[in-house]
Amino acid sequence: MSDNTPQDIQNNWMRMVEQMNDAMARSVEQNMEAQSKFMETWAKTIEDSMPDEDTMGESFEAYQRAYGVWMDAADQMYERVTDAAEGEDVAFTEFRDIWLRSANEAFKEVMGTTAFAAAQGNLVESMMEMQQQAEDVSQDTLEQFGLPTRDDMDEVGERLVELERRQQRVENKLDRLIEMAESSQEA
Repeated sequence: MSDNTPQDIQNNWMRMVEQMNDAMARSVEQNMEAQSKFMETWAKTIEDSMPDEDTMGESFEAYQRAYGVWMDAADQMYERVTDAAEGEDVAFTEFRDIWLRSANEAFKEVMGTTAFAAAQGNLVESMMEMQQQAEDVSQDTLEQFGLPTRDDMDEVGERLVELERRQQRVENKLDRLIEMAESSQEA
């Protein structure tokens, strides 16, 4: 037998509904933040790469599909919150799983586009240029301090390899001369 009064039961119910509402509000807020970041990143990618009209159309279609995935996730969340409010046992991990699956699906929609590939190519190209610039600055700095640069070390390495080759040729010739000398003494 429970010692709970009707008032206690109502208070517990209200607390549970409030927690569910808070969880739903946080989920919706996180969803909107994720969509906003996603859209900003996507827009920046498109802006930076300025694709042709077909690629742009493909990108918009991909974004629309991704947006549809997010809206389906919101619908699923609403259904699960409603189920919980009606007394069904709904684990909070279900909400997390819904958003994780949706995020994966939405990102797949966009990442598979030509515009995304072009943007990634531009990003890699920019990073390579920055890396080269940093390497050039590093080489110049080393040179100014009178320290060996990578070019200097490469040159030393090449000279060592050439010296090793020459040494091997000399050793091979010496081995042949020794063999000839030994065979002429035996005869």
